[in-house]
Amino acid sequence: MTQPIPIRRGASRPRLLDLFSCAGGAAMGYHRAGFAVDGCDIAARPNYPFPQHRGDALAYLADLIESGEIRRYVFVHASPPCQHGCALTVGTNASQGWGRTHVDLVAPVRDLLDATGLPYVIEQPNGRAKIRKDLTLCGEMFGLGVIRHRNFELGGWTAARPAHVPHRGRVRGYRHGRFYDGPYVAAYGNGGGKPSVPELQTAMGITWTDLREELTEAIPPAYTEFIGRAYFAATGTLGAAA
Repeated sequence: MTQPIPIRRGASRPRLLDLFSCAGGAAMGYHRAGFAVDGCDIAARPNYPFPQHRGDALAYLADLIESGEIRRYVFVHASPPCQHGCALTVGTNASQGWGRTHVDLVAPVRDLLDATGLPYVIEQPNGRAKIRKDLTLCGEMFGLGVIRHRNFELGGWTAARPAHVPHRGRVRGYRHGRFYDGPYVAAYGNGGGKPSVPELQTAMGITWTDLREELTEAIPPAYTEFIGRAYFAATGTLGAAA
């Protein structure tokens, strides 16, 4: 098991709620930007590096709103399950009759986030998820070893949209029986020339978990560090950056 990294927490940090938090890729980026982070995930995530509530994210958020406890937070990030609209589900899997029916949680998540009255972010991968693509981020923008395009809807605030950076080559791995080399690794699945766990950790910028499933589901922390700093710049507030 990878050794846990030291996390510095300070009372002066504005507090952020991280819904569908998985193992903390998004959370770590927000922490580095200057937030104190609390997570919520339905699965046990012992590698999550911050305080975390285990339970249904929608029910937890509804309870926070009803009780008024949501006022502890200044910002909410949500990464609802993406299988309903992701490119793999609606592309290859659908054409081959693979997979199963997935529930689209984006709309109910957005309704609750709007009810908080707080600024928020909804994250989804490329595909047919019905979110505004206010920001689209890519690993090449941050010098990472993955492409991993992710789209972000910004609720209640705005940020400048960065220009996309051209990719330097292919994602390493097999395609239709042929192996392609390149400067990026594929952060999903197993086999087919997929990277080792240490390669994934390096490519994603994630050191506190060595579980492949957690790494392949994560957002690189560089993405949310960028978003967190953009939020502070847009609102004229300051975080206590680590």
